[in-house]
Amino acid sequence: MPTVDRWLLPDGIEEVLPEEAARTEAARRQLLDLFSRWGYDLVITPHIEYLESLLTGSGHDLDLQTFKMTDRLSGRMLGLRADITPQVARIDAHTLGAEGPSRLCYCGSVLRTLPRPLSTSRSLIQLGAELYGDASSASDIEVISLMLETLAASRVQNVHLDLGHVGIYRGLVQAAELDEATERALFDALQRKAGDEVRELTSHITQPELAAMLSGLVDLSGDAQVLERAHVLLKGAPESIMVALDELAEIARVLGRRYPQVPLYFDLAELRGYYYHTGVTFAAFIPGTGQSIAQGGRYDEIGRDFGRARPATGFSTDLRLLVACGEIQADGRRDRGIWAPHGEQPGLQEKVAELRQAGERVIAALPGQVDADAAQLGCDRILRFANDGWQVDELQV
Repeated sequence: MPTVDRWLLPDGIEEVLPEEAARTEAARRQLLDLFSRWGYDLVITPHIEYLESLLTGSGHDLDLQTFKMTDRLSGRMLGLRADITPQVARIDAHTLGAEGPSRLCYCGSVLRTLPRPLSTSRSLIQLGAELYGDASSASDIEVISLMLETLAASRVQNVHLDLGHVGIYRGLVQAAELDEATERALFDALQRKAGDEVRELTSHITQPELAAMLSGLVDLSGDAQVLERAHVLLKGAPESIMVALDELAEIARVLGRRYPQVPLYFDLAELRGYYYHTGVTFAAFIPGTGQSIAQGGRYDEIGRDFGRARPATGFSTDLRLLVACGEIQADGRRDRGIWAPHGEQPGLQEKVAELRQAGERVIAALPGQVDADAAQLGCDRILRFANDGWQVDELQV
């Protein structure tokens, strides 16, 4: 490879430079502190695991997103994590084994073979929180509330929330007893909002009521009136479907009271994570960003393959996207600093240590550097010896 190319990075793999890195780190600290105040305990998961563990319960999509390799020690297949959620589920189900509800959070880099739609990045910093051991809608409400508080703490403006429930579509498909090929085709048509295709695919269902319900899903998107129209359309549907609809309505009522400033949008044909989620799904969007800025949902029974099935709900976001879309600022002390002279003069190093211990940013001059270099390195003050001692003065540029 020519020397000139050695600085290039693969497509979608980015390095984070000082200014953005400072904001990202400030956001990470603030948001993990927020999670802690809500009772969520931090876990740190490995970057690489056995492939079958990483892909547990995640379906086909995550398999395609995972870089794979062979472990030279065991001969088994390994994967670089593309999503931290299955790892946290393993910790809850197997490693911790806690009885009753547990709350866990995380923040770490993930690597994907392909970028998300409307994005170019394949290297994300995934931040998220998961609540295990409770199947009630109260857990979904808590997690969605925490997601909205996360966006507020990041100073993300004009957030609106999309809500759906995969249990409605899943229940209708099961009741209609569709074959696998038809279900896949119907799923694809619903995601594209292809009404004519949906009506054609459902026209062969022998039960006209179920056919009308499934074909009607494509039009069930919009504001809260969608839920009223859904109750009319789904009247007479199997009980599990009505329970799912009532659950979605209750979650919307509570969120509407807690966050009246956040517009709610409903889409009963949105099946994001259908092969992974089992109940309510949600995503936060802001104007000008084609992809969701944060997303999540319920994914019960994920721990079954780890030996203990557990109800679960959670959300995640890309920390770098959050920082780019928000107005969170780095610690102001990073924009200020004290310039210390080079040398071993009596008391100098002790004073520098004292200032750093007090939280100050102190940059020590290297041989050949002069005071004029201080401002270029972000220093606004200088350490000088005067009146028989070291003191901090304003830097005169």
